[in-house]
Amino acid sequence: MESRKKRLVIIGMLGPNLDRGEGPKRWSAWRPTVGLAQDPSVEVSRFELIYDPRFTALAKVVSDDIEQVSPDTEVRQVRLAIKDPWDFEEVYGALHDFARAYRFEPEHEEYLVHITTGTHVAQICLFLLTESRAIPGRLVQTGPPSGRNPTPGGTRAIIDLDLSRYDRIASRFRAETNDAVSFLKQGIVTKNAAYNALMAEMEHVAVRTRAPLLLLGPTGAGKSQLATRIHQLKRTRNVVTGELVHVNCATLRGEQAMSTLFGHTRGAFTGAAQAREGLLLRAHHGVLFLDEIGELGLDEQAMLLRALEEKLFFPVGADEEVKSDFVLLAGTNRDLSQAVAEGTFRADLLARINLWSFVLPGLAQRPEDLAPNLDFETERVGALDGMHASWSREARERYLAFGTSREATWPGNFRDLNASVTRLVTLAEGGRITTALVESEIQRLRTAWRRVESGDGLESLLGEKAIDSFDRVQLAEVVRVCARSKSLSDAGRALFEHSRTKKRSSNDADRLRKYLGRFGLTFDHLSRS
Repeated sequence: MESRKKRLVIIGMLGPNLDRGEGPKRWSAWRPTVGLAQDPSVEVSRFELIYDPRFTALAKVVSDDIEQVSPDTEVRQVRLAIKDPWDFEEVYGALHDFARAYRFEPEHEEYLVHITTGTHVAQICLFLLTESRAIPGRLVQTGPPSGRNPTPGGTRAIIDLDLSRYDRIASRFRAETNDAVSFLKQGIVTKNAAYNALMAEMEHVAVRTRAPLLLLGPTGAGKSQLATRIHQLKRTRNVVTGELVHVNCATLRGEQAMSTLFGHTRGAFTGAAQAREGLLLRAHHGVLFLDEIGELGLDEQAMLLRALEEKLFFPVGADEEVKSDFVLLAGTNRDLSQAVAEGTFRADLLARINLWSFVLPGLAQRPEDLAPNLDFETERVGALDGMHASWSREARERYLAFGTSREATWPGNFRDLNASVTRLVTLAEGGRITTALVESEIQRLRTAWRRVESGDGLESLLGEKAIDSFDRVQLAEVVRVCARSKSLSDAGRALFEHSRTKKRSSNDADRLRKYLGRFGLTFDHLSRS
Protein backbone atom coordinates (compact mmCIF):
# COMPACT_ATOMS: atom_id res chain seq x y z
CA MET A 1 0.00 0.00 0.00
CA GLU A 2 1.49 3.34 -1.04
CA SER A 3 1.66 6.09 1.55
CA ARG A 4 0.83 9.63 0.61
CA LYS A 5 3.64 12.13 0.72
CA LYS A 6 3.24 14.60 3.55
CA ARG A 7 2.72 18.26 2.75
CA LEU A 8 5.72 20.46 3.63
CA VAL A 9 4.97 23.47 5.84
CA ILE A 10 7.59 26.08 6.73
CA ILE A 11 7.27 28.23 9.83
CA GLY A 12 9.56 31.24 9.92
CA MET A 13 9.91 34.83 11.01
CA LEU A 14 10.31 37.71 8.58
CA GLY A 15 13.84 39.16 8.63
CA PRO A 16 13.62 42.95 8.31
CA ASN A 17 17.29 43.09 7.26
CA LEU A 18 17.99 39.87 5.37
CA ASP A 19 14.60 39.76 3.62
CA ARG A 20 14.44 43.40 2.59
CA GLY A 21 14.72 44.63 -0.97
CA GLU A 22 12.89 46.90 -3.41
CA GLY A 23 12.41 46.95 -7.17
CA PRO A 24 13.89 44.49 -9.68
CA LYS A 25 17.30 44.56 -7.94
CA ARG A 26 15.91 42.58 -5.02
CA TRP A 27 16.03 39.44 -7.17
CA SER A 28 19.79 39.63 -7.42
CA ALA A 29 20.19 39.51 -3.63
CA TRP A 30 19.86 36.43 -1.43
CA ARG A 31 16.76 36.66 0.72
CA PRO A 32 16.46 33.63 3.05
CA THR A 33 12.67 33.60 3.38
CA VAL A 34 12.03 33.81 -0.36
CA GLY A 35 14.97 31.48 -0.98
CA LEU A 36 13.28 28.66 0.95
CA ALA A 37 10.60 28.50 -1.75
CA GLN A 38 12.96 28.91 -4.74
CA ASP A 39 14.49 25.42 -4.76
CA PRO A 40 12.59 23.54 -7.51
CA SER A 41 13.41 20.17 -5.88
CA VAL A 42 11.45 21.08 -2.73
CA GLU A 43 7.68 21.46 -2.85
CA VAL A 44 6.53 23.86 -0.14
CA SER A 45 2.81 23.49 0.44
CA ARG A 46 2.39 26.33 2.92
CA PHE A 47 4.51 29.08 4.45
CA GLU A 48 3.58 30.49 7.85
CA LEU A 49 5.23 33.92 7.74
CA ILE A 50 5.42 35.47 11.22
CA TYR A 51 6.07 39.20 11.19
CA ASP A 52 6.02 42.30 13.35
CA PRO A 53 3.20 44.72 12.39
CA ARG A 54 5.85 47.44 11.90
CA PHE A 55 7.00 45.55 8.79
CA THR A 56 3.61 44.90 7.19
CA ALA A 57 4.67 46.35 3.84
CA LEU A 58 7.77 44.16 3.67
CA ALA A 59 5.71 41.11 4.66
CA LYS A 60 3.42 41.73 1.67
CA VAL A 61 6.35 42.05 -0.74
CA VAL A 62 7.95 38.83 0.52
CA SER A 63 4.62 37.01 0.40
CA ASP A 64 4.00 38.10 -3.19
CA ASP A 65 7.54 37.05 -4.18
CA ILE A 66 7.11 33.59 -2.63
CA GLU A 67 3.88 33.09 -4.56
CA GLN A 68 5.67 34.25 -7.72
CA VAL A 69 8.57 31.76 -7.48
CA SER A 70 6.35 28.97 -6.10
CA PRO A 71 2.72 29.42 -7.29
CA ASP A 72 1.59 26.27 -5.46
CA THR A 73 2.74 27.59 -2.09
CA GLU A 74 0.10 29.14 0.14
CA VAL A 75 1.47 32.01 2.22
CA ARG A 76 -0.20 32.81 5.52
CA GLN A 77 0.81 36.07 7.13
CA VAL A 78 0.87 35.83 10.93
CA ARG A 79 0.97 39.14 12.79
CA LEU A 80 2.86 38.91 16.08
CA ALA A 81 3.14 42.15 18.01
CA ILE A 82 6.31 42.18 20.14
CA LYS A 83 7.35 45.41 21.81
CA ASP A 84 10.92 44.34 22.57
CA PRO A 85 12.33 41.65 20.21
CA TRP A 86 15.26 41.16 22.62
CA ASP A 87 13.08 40.37 25.65
CA PHE A 88 13.27 36.60 26.17
CA GLU A 89 10.08 36.37 28.21
CA GLU A 90 7.98 38.41 25.79
CA VAL A 91 9.25 36.69 22.64
CA TYR A 92 8.93 33.18 24.09
CA GLY A 93 5.45 33.93 25.41
CA ALA A 94 4.24 35.25 22.05
CA LEU A 95 5.67 32.32 20.07
CA HIS A 96 4.42 29.82 22.66
CA ASP A 97 0.88 31.24 22.32
CA PHE A 98 1.17 30.91 18.54
CA ALA A 99 2.22 27.26 18.84
CA ARG A 100 -0.55 26.37 21.30
CA ALA A 101 -3.23 27.92 19.08
CA TYR A 102 -1.91 26.37 15.85
CA ARG A 103 -3.68 23.28 14.52
CA PHE A 104 -0.84 20.90 13.73
CA GLU A 105 -1.49 17.79 11.65
CA PRO A 106 1.75 15.77 11.88
CA GLU A 107 0.09 12.74 10.25
CA HIS A 108 -0.39 14.71 7.02
CA GLU A 109 2.17 17.53 7.22
CA GLU A 110 5.90 17.90 7.82
CA TYR A 111 7.07 21.07 9.55
CA LEU A 112 10.36 22.91 9.09
CA VAL A 113 11.09 25.77 11.51
CA HIS A 114 13.30 28.41 9.87
CA ILE A 115 15.78 29.97 12.29
CA THR A 116 17.97 32.01 9.93
CA THR A 117 15.89 35.15 10.21
CA GLY A 118 14.70 37.02 13.29
CA THR A 119 16.73 37.98 16.33
CA HIS A 120 18.91 35.46 18.17
CA VAL A 121 16.31 35.53 20.92
CA ALA A 122 13.60 34.47 18.47
CA GLN A 123 15.84 31.70 17.14
CA ILE A 124 16.44 30.37 20.63
CA CYS A 125 12.74 30.43 21.44
CA LEU A 126 11.86 28.63 18.21
CA PHE A 127 14.43 25.98 19.06
CA LEU A 128 12.94 25.45 22.53
CA LEU A 129 9.41 25.15 21.17
CA THR A 130 10.54 22.65 18.54
CA GLU A 131 12.72 20.60 20.91
CA SER A 132 9.87 20.35 23.43
CA ARG A 133 7.46 19.27 20.65
CA ALA A 134 5.22 22.29 21.15
CA ILE A 135 5.99 22.64 17.44
CA PRO A 136 6.23 19.06 16.06
CA GLY A 137 8.87 19.75 13.43
CA ARG A 138 12.57 20.07 12.65
CA LEU A 139 14.84 23.09 12.54
CA VAL A 140 16.24 24.35 9.22
CA GLN A 141 18.93 26.96 8.65
CA THR A 142 19.68 28.46 5.25
CA GLY A 143 22.64 30.24 3.63
CA PRO A 144 23.36 32.08 0.38
CA PRO A 145 24.25 30.19 -2.81
CA SER A 146 27.91 29.21 -3.14
CA GLY A 147 30.13 28.18 -6.03
CA ARG A 148 29.99 24.57 -4.87
CA ASN A 149 26.27 24.72 -4.21
CA PRO A 150 24.55 27.07 -6.65
CA THR A 151 21.09 25.82 -5.71
CA PRO A 152 18.43 28.48 -6.38
CA GLY A 153 17.54 30.15 -3.13
CA GLY A 154 20.76 29.10 -1.37
CA THR A 155 21.76 26.25 0.88
CA ARG A 156 19.78 24.58 3.65
CA ALA A 157 20.61 22.25 6.53
CA ILE A 158 18.83 20.57 9.42
CA ILE A 159 20.72 21.66 12.54
CA ASP A 160 20.80 21.66 16.35
CA LEU A 161 21.80 24.52 18.63
CA ASP A 162 23.68 24.53 21.93
CA LEU A 163 21.47 26.53 24.27
CA SER A 164 23.12 25.61 27.57
CA ARG A 165 24.30 29.20 28.16
CA TYR A 166 20.77 30.63 28.08
CA ASP A 167 19.94 29.89 31.70
CA ARG A 168 16.81 32.00 31.87
CA ILE A 169 15.05 30.23 29.02
CA ALA A 170 16.47 26.86 30.07
CA SER A 171 14.92 27.38 33.51
CA ARG A 172 11.56 28.13 31.96
CA PHE A 173 11.86 25.03 29.82
CA ARG A 174 12.73 22.91 32.86
CA ALA A 175 9.67 24.31 34.61
CA GLU A 176 7.53 23.18 31.67
CA THR A 177 9.11 19.72 31.91
CA ASN A 178 8.38 19.61 35.64
CA ASP A 179 4.76 20.48 34.90
CA ALA A 180 4.61 17.49 32.55
CA VAL A 181 6.03 15.16 35.21
CA SER A 182 3.50 16.47 37.73
CA PHE A 183 0.80 15.88 35.13
CA LEU A 184 1.80 12.21 34.85
CA LYS A 185 1.61 11.94 38.64
CA GLN A 186 -1.87 13.55 38.60
CA GLY A 187 -0.44 16.57 40.39
CA ILE A 188 0.40 14.52 43.50
CA VAL A 189 3.58 15.77 45.16
CA THR A 190 5.40 12.51 45.84
CA LYS A 191 8.53 12.13 47.98
CA ASN A 192 9.80 8.77 46.76
CA ALA A 193 13.01 9.56 44.88
CA ALA A 194 12.96 6.43 42.72
CA TYR A 195 9.35 7.03 41.67
CA ASN A 196 10.00 10.67 40.83
CA ALA A 197 13.02 9.68 38.71
CA LEU A 198 10.87 7.07 36.96
CA MET A 199 8.19 9.66 36.12
CA ALA A 200 10.80 12.13 34.84
CA GLU A 201 12.29 9.53 32.51
CA MET A 202 8.84 8.46 31.35
CA GLU A 203 7.89 12.05 30.52
CA HIS A 204 11.14 12.52 28.60
CA VAL A 205 10.48 9.42 26.52
CA ALA A 206 6.72 9.95 26.05
CA VAL A 207 7.06 13.34 24.33
CA ARG A 208 10.04 12.42 22.15
CA THR A 209 9.18 9.07 20.62
CA ARG A 210 6.34 7.09 19.11
CA ALA A 211 8.00 3.81 20.09
CA PRO A 212 6.02 1.34 22.28
CA LEU A 213 6.08 1.80 26.05
CA LEU A 214 5.76 -1.21 28.38
CA LEU A 215 4.32 -0.59 31.86
CA LEU A 216 5.19 -3.31 34.36
CA GLY A 217 4.02 -3.73 37.91
CA PRO A 218 1.60 -5.47 40.25
CA THR A 219 -2.17 -5.27 39.98
CA GLY A 220 -3.49 -1.94 41.22
CA ALA A 221 -0.19 -0.07 40.81
CA GLY A 222 -1.86 2.47 38.50
CA LYS A 223 -0.95 1.29 34.99
CA SER A 224 -4.34 2.14 33.48
CA GLN A 225 -4.46 5.63 34.98
CA LEU A 226 -0.89 6.29 33.88
CA ALA A 227 -1.69 5.19 30.33
CA THR A 228 -4.47 7.78 30.22
CA ARG A 229 -2.11 10.52 31.39
CA ILE A 230 0.59 9.49 28.89
CA HIS A 231 -1.94 9.74 26.07
CA GLN A 232 -3.06 13.19 27.23
CA LEU A 233 0.57 14.34 27.45
CA LYS A 234 1.34 13.04 23.96
CA ARG A 235 -1.66 14.93 22.59
CA THR A 236 -0.66 18.22 24.20
CA ARG A 237 2.84 17.83 22.73
CA ASN A 238 1.49 16.93 19.27
CA VAL A 239 3.01 13.43 19.28
CA VAL A 240 -0.44 11.99 18.51
CA THR A 241 -3.77 13.53 17.54
CA GLY A 242 -6.12 10.56 17.91
CA GLU A 243 -7.96 8.98 20.82
CA LEU A 244 -6.90 6.52 23.51
CA VAL A 245 -8.25 3.00 22.90
CA HIS A 246 -8.04 0.75 25.97
CA VAL A 247 -8.62 -3.00 26.09
CA ASN A 248 -7.91 -5.62 28.75
CA CYS A 249 -6.44 -8.57 26.84
CA ALA A 250 -7.52 -10.98 29.59
CA THR A 251 -11.10 -10.53 28.32
CA LEU A 252 -10.25 -11.57 24.74
CA ARG A 253 -10.59 -15.19 23.65
CA GLY A 254 -10.66 -17.05 20.31
CA GLU A 255 -12.24 -15.38 17.26
CA GLN A 256 -13.53 -12.65 19.51
CA ALA A 257 -9.93 -11.59 20.19
CA MET A 258 -9.07 -11.33 16.48
CA SER A 259 -12.30 -9.52 15.66
CA THR A 260 -12.05 -7.10 18.57
CA LEU A 261 -8.48 -6.12 17.81
CA PHE A 262 -8.30 -6.28 14.03
CA GLY A 263 -11.95 -6.08 12.96
CA HIS A 264 -13.79 -8.32 10.52
CA THR A 265 -15.69 -8.21 7.28
CA ARG A 266 -19.37 -8.99 6.92
CA GLY A 267 -19.89 -12.75 6.90
CA ALA A 268 -16.35 -13.51 8.05
CA PHE A 269 -17.73 -16.01 10.55
CA THR A 270 -21.03 -17.13 12.00
CA GLY A 271 -22.75 -14.15 13.57
CA ALA A 272 -20.73 -11.52 11.67
CA ALA A 273 -23.80 -9.80 10.20
CA GLN A 274 -22.02 -6.45 9.90
CA ALA A 275 -18.43 -5.40 9.30
CA ARG A 276 -16.44 -4.23 12.33
CA GLU A 277 -13.49 -1.85 12.24
CA GLY A 278 -11.56 -3.22 15.25
CA LEU A 279 -9.63 -1.42 17.97
CA LEU A 280 -6.38 -1.06 16.03
CA LEU A 281 -8.16 0.96 13.36
CA ARG A 282 -9.92 3.06 16.01
CA ALA A 283 -6.49 3.88 17.45
CA HIS A 284 -5.23 5.28 14.10
CA HIS A 285 -3.17 8.42 14.86
CA GLY A 286 -3.79 7.80 18.57
CA VAL A 287 -2.73 5.44 21.35
CA LEU A 288 -3.64 1.77 21.80
CA PHE A 289 -3.32 0.56 25.39
CA LEU A 290 -3.20 -3.23 25.65
CA ASP A 291 -3.54 -3.97 29.35
CA GLU A 292 -2.45 -7.46 30.42
CA ILE A 293 -0.76 -7.97 27.04
CA GLY A 294 0.67 -11.26 28.32
CA GLU A 295 -2.83 -12.76 28.01
CA LEU A 296 -2.92 -12.38 24.21
CA GLY A 297 -2.91 -15.58 22.19
CA LEU A 298 0.06 -16.40 19.95
CA ASP A 299 -1.91 -15.76 16.74
CA GLU A 300 -2.96 -12.32 17.94
CA GLN A 301 0.63 -11.62 18.99
CA ALA A 302 1.88 -12.41 15.48
CA MET A 303 -0.62 -10.05 13.84
CA LEU A 304 0.11 -7.34 16.39
CA LEU A 305 3.83 -7.58 15.67
CA ARG A 306 3.29 -7.02 11.96
CA ALA A 307 0.91 -4.13 12.67
CA LEU A 308 3.60 -2.52 14.83
CA GLU A 309 6.38 -2.97 12.29
CA GLU A 310 4.53 -2.28 9.03
CA LYS A 311 1.39 -0.43 10.20
CA LEU A 312 -0.63 -2.97 8.18
CA PHE A 313 -2.90 -5.89 9.06
CA PHE A 314 -5.73 -8.03 7.66
CA PRO A 315 -9.16 -7.82 9.33
CA VAL A 316 -10.72 -11.26 9.82
CA GLY A 317 -12.09 -12.44 6.45
CA ALA A 318 -10.55 -9.53 4.49
CA ASP A 319 -8.55 -9.78 1.26
CA GLU A 320 -7.11 -6.27 1.51
CA GLU A 321 -4.85 -4.90 4.20
CA VAL A 322 -5.82 -2.01 6.44
CA LYS A 323 -3.41 0.66 7.66
CA SER A 324 -3.29 2.01 11.21
CA ASP A 325 -0.52 4.25 12.53
CA PHE A 326 -0.88 4.07 16.29
CA VAL A 327 1.37 4.34 19.35
CA LEU A 328 1.32 1.23 21.55
CA LEU A 329 1.22 1.25 25.32
CA ALA A 330 1.28 -2.19 26.93
CA GLY A 331 0.76 -3.19 30.53
CA THR A 332 1.27 -6.43 32.42
CA ASN A 333 1.89 -7.86 35.88
CA ARG A 334 3.44 -10.99 34.36
CA ASP A 335 7.09 -11.83 33.79
CA LEU A 336 7.09 -11.75 29.99
CA SER A 337 10.62 -13.17 29.77
CA GLN A 338 9.40 -16.19 31.69
CA ALA A 339 6.36 -16.37 29.41
CA VAL A 340 8.73 -16.48 26.42
CA ALA A 341 10.62 -19.36 28.05
CA GLU A 342 7.33 -21.17 28.63
CA GLY A 343 6.27 -20.66 25.00
CA THR A 344 3.22 -18.48 25.75
CA PHE A 345 4.68 -15.19 24.51
CA ARG A 346 6.60 -14.44 21.32
CA ALA A 347 10.23 -13.47 21.78
CA ASP A 348 10.15 -11.17 18.73
CA LEU A 349 7.12 -9.29 20.04
CA LEU A 350 8.74 -8.85 23.45
CA ALA A 351 11.86 -7.48 21.77
CA ARG A 352 9.69 -5.01 19.85
CA ILE A 353 7.73 -3.68 22.85
CA ASN A 354 10.54 -3.81 25.42
CA LEU A 355 12.53 -0.86 24.08
CA TRP A 356 11.13 1.37 26.84
CA SER A 357 9.91 -0.50 29.93
CA PHE A 358 8.96 1.08 33.24
CA VAL A 359 8.41 -0.89 36.46
CA LEU A 360 5.79 0.75 38.68
CA PRO A 361 6.36 0.11 42.40
CA GLY A 362 3.50 -0.97 44.60
CA LEU A 363 2.12 1.20 47.39
CA ALA A 364 3.98 -0.81 50.06
CA GLN A 365 7.27 0.15 48.36
CA ARG A 366 6.39 3.87 48.58
CA PRO A 367 5.45 4.44 52.26
CA GLU A 368 6.46 8.12 52.14
CA ASP A 369 3.88 8.67 49.38
CA LEU A 370 0.91 7.32 51.31
CA ALA A 371 0.06 10.73 52.83
CA PRO A 372 -0.25 12.72 49.56
CA ASN A 373 -2.10 9.86 47.90
CA LEU A 374 -4.46 9.61 50.88
CA ASP A 375 -5.32 13.31 50.51
CA PHE A 376 -5.72 12.92 46.75
CA GLU A 377 -8.05 9.93 47.07
CA THR A 378 -10.13 11.67 49.76
CA GLU A 379 -10.65 14.69 47.53
CA ARG A 380 -11.32 12.60 44.42
CA VAL A 381 -13.83 10.27 46.09
CA GLY A 382 -15.64 13.26 47.56
CA ALA A 383 -15.83 14.99 44.20
CA LEU A 384 -17.07 11.87 42.38
CA ASP A 385 -19.72 10.87 44.92
CA GLY A 386 -20.65 14.33 46.18
CA MET A 387 -19.82 13.29 49.76
CA HIS A 388 -16.99 15.57 50.80
CA ALA A 389 -15.28 14.55 54.03
CA SER A 390 -12.36 15.73 56.14
CA TRP A 391 -10.06 13.92 58.56
CA SER A 392 -9.54 14.66 62.23
CA ARG A 393 -5.84 15.03 62.99
CA GLU A 394 -5.79 11.96 65.21
CA ALA A 395 -7.67 9.83 62.64
CA ARG A 396 -5.29 10.77 59.83
CA GLU A 397 -2.22 10.10 61.97
CA ARG A 398 -3.58 6.70 63.02
CA TYR A 399 -4.37 5.70 59.42
CA LEU A 400 -0.93 6.77 58.18
CA ALA A 401 0.82 4.98 61.04
CA PHE A 402 -0.94 1.73 60.15
CA GLY A 403 -0.63 2.22 56.40
CA THR A 404 3.15 2.68 56.54
CA SER A 405 3.81 -0.12 59.03
CA ARG A 406 5.12 -3.59 58.15
CA GLU A 407 1.65 -4.91 58.82
CA ALA A 408 0.25 -3.03 55.82
CA THR A 409 1.04 -5.12 52.74
CA TRP A 410 -1.40 -3.35 50.37
CA PRO A 411 -1.75 -6.41 48.05
CA GLY A 412 -4.22 -4.51 45.86
CA ASN A 413 -2.04 -1.38 45.95
CA PHE A 414 -3.91 1.80 45.01
CA ARG A 415 -7.14 -0.13 44.42
CA ASP A 416 -7.02 -1.09 48.09
CA LEU A 417 -6.41 2.52 49.07
CA ASN A 418 -9.24 3.83 46.89
CA ALA A 419 -11.69 1.25 48.27
CA SER A 420 -10.63 2.03 51.83
CA VAL A 421 -11.03 5.78 51.42
CA THR A 422 -14.38 5.29 49.67
CA ARG A 423 -15.68 3.34 52.66
CA LEU A 424 -14.43 5.97 55.13
CA VAL A 425 -15.91 8.89 53.18
CA THR A 426 -19.23 7.08 52.81
CA LEU A 427 -19.48 6.26 56.51
CA ALA A 428 -18.30 9.65 57.78
CA GLU A 429 -21.14 11.19 59.79
CA GLY A 430 -21.36 14.91 59.14
CA GLY A 431 -18.47 14.60 56.71
CA ARG A 432 -15.92 13.93 59.48
CA ILE A 433 -13.60 10.90 59.45
CA THR A 434 -12.95 9.97 63.08
CA THR A 435 -10.50 7.72 64.89
CA ALA A 436 -13.29 5.22 65.60
CA LEU A 437 -14.01 4.92 61.86
CA VAL A 438 -10.33 4.46 61.13
CA GLU A 439 -9.96 1.70 63.74
CA SER A 440 -12.91 -0.15 62.21
CA GLU A 441 -11.43 0.25 58.72
CA ILE A 442 -8.03 -1.04 59.88
CA GLN A 443 -9.68 -4.22 61.18
CA ARG A 444 -11.46 -4.63 57.85
CA LEU A 445 -8.18 -4.30 55.95
CA ARG A 446 -6.43 -6.74 58.29
CA THR A 447 -9.12 -9.34 57.72
CA ALA A 448 -9.14 -8.89 53.96
CA TRP A 449 -5.35 -9.05 53.66
CA ARG A 450 -5.20 -12.08 55.96
CA ARG A 451 -7.55 -13.92 53.62
CA VAL A 452 -5.30 -13.09 50.67
CA GLU A 453 -2.24 -14.34 52.56
CA SER A 454 -3.88 -17.53 53.86
CA GLY A 455 -5.83 -18.44 50.75
CA ASP A 456 -9.15 -18.53 52.66
CA GLY A 457 -10.87 -17.21 49.56
CA LEU A 458 -10.99 -20.63 47.93
CA GLU A 459 -14.78 -20.51 47.64
CA SER A 460 -14.60 -17.64 45.19
CA LEU A 461 -11.94 -19.52 43.19
CA LEU A 462 -13.57 -22.96 43.16
CA GLY A 463 -17.21 -21.95 42.87
CA GLU A 464 -19.47 -24.95 43.55
CA LYS A 465 -16.69 -27.51 43.11
CA ALA A 466 -16.42 -29.73 46.21
CA ILE A 467 -12.98 -30.91 47.37
CA ASP A 468 -11.74 -32.93 50.36
CA SER A 469 -10.55 -31.14 53.48
CA PHE A 470 -7.01 -32.46 52.95
CA ASP A 471 -6.94 -31.04 49.40
CA ARG A 472 -8.41 -27.78 50.66
CA VAL A 473 -5.57 -27.25 53.16
CA GLN A 474 -2.94 -28.12 50.57
CA LEU A 475 -4.51 -25.94 47.88
CA ALA A 476 -4.79 -23.00 50.29
CA GLU A 477 -1.01 -23.05 50.76
CA VAL A 478 -0.42 -23.26 47.01
CA VAL A 479 -2.75 -20.29 46.45
CA ARG A 480 -0.92 -18.30 49.14
CA VAL A 481 2.48 -18.96 47.55
CA CYS A 482 1.23 -18.16 44.04
CA ALA A 483 -0.30 -14.88 45.21
CA ARG A 484 3.11 -13.78 46.55
CA SER A 485 5.26 -15.04 43.64
CA LYS A 486 6.31 -13.08 40.57
CA SER A 487 6.04 -16.00 38.16
CA LEU A 488 4.90 -19.60 37.81
CA SER A 489 8.51 -20.77 38.03
CA ASP A 490 9.16 -18.78 41.22
CA ALA A 491 6.10 -20.34 42.84
CA GLY A 492 7.15 -23.83 41.67
CA ARG A 493 10.64 -23.46 43.11
CA ALA A 494 9.22 -22.35 46.46
CA LEU A 495 6.70 -25.19 46.65
CA PHE A 496 9.00 -28.02 45.50
CA GLU A 497 12.21 -26.83 47.12
CA HIS A 498 13.05 -30.20 48.71
CA SER A 499 11.36 -32.82 46.51
CA ARG A 500 12.97 -31.42 43.38
CA THR A 501 16.44 -32.40 44.62
CA LYS A 502 15.47 -36.07 44.41
CA LYS A 503 14.62 -35.90 40.72
CA ARG A 504 17.12 -36.20 37.87
CA SER A 505 15.36 -33.43 36.01
CA SER A 506 12.60 -31.21 37.21
CA ASN A 507 10.25 -28.67 35.71
CA ASP A 508 8.73 -26.93 38.69
CA ALA A 509 6.57 -24.66 36.54
CA ASP A 510 5.03 -27.55 34.60
CA ARG A 511 4.48 -29.53 37.80
CA LEU A 512 2.65 -26.63 39.42
CA ARG A 513 0.65 -25.90 36.26
CA LYS A 514 -0.65 -29.47 36.17
CA TYR A 515 -1.53 -29.38 39.87
CA LEU A 516 -3.54 -26.19 39.49
CA GLY A 517 -5.20 -27.62 36.40
CA ARG A 518 -6.77 -30.35 38.55
CA PHE A 519 -8.89 -27.60 40.14
CA GLY A 520 -9.47 -25.57 36.98
CA LEU A 521 -7.05 -22.85 38.12
CA THR A 522 -4.11 -21.04 36.52
CA PHE A 523 -1.20 -19.13 38.03
CA ASP A 524 -2.19 -15.93 36.21
CA HIS A 525 -5.64 -16.13 37.80
CA LEU A 526 -4.18 -16.54 41.27
CA SER A 527 -1.54 -13.82 40.84
CA ARG A 528 -4.30 -11.32 40.00
CA SER A 529 -6.75 -12.43 42.69
